Amino acid sequence: MMFRRTLVASALAVAGGLAMTAMSVVTADAQPRRGVVGYVQTCSQYGNGCTSAPVRRGRHGYEYRLPGGTWVECRRNCGMALREDTVDFWETQRENQRD
Repeated sequence: MMFRRTLVASALAVAGGLAMTAMSVVTADAQPRRGVVGYVQTCSQYGNGCTSAPVRRGRHGYEYRLPGGTWVECRRNCGMALREDTVDFWETQRENQRD
């Protein structure tokens, strides 16, 4: 009897996990990708890892999307801007700090 309960609980957990995975895929595909012209990838100069982001054409030039969904102007270089604003954020703040 205990084995049967464990088997049923396991089957329900697997089915629930599959349903959640299917729902997240549908949700991700439903997100609009309008205006994305490519992707930029950059790596930290301080060993903090790498990141990538979609790029689109904005009102004043190219923009990249932060992980939270905010679009930010690339300034001179999308890769450098993404690196400074994400993986090297604190190091960039220290470098730009006025003494």
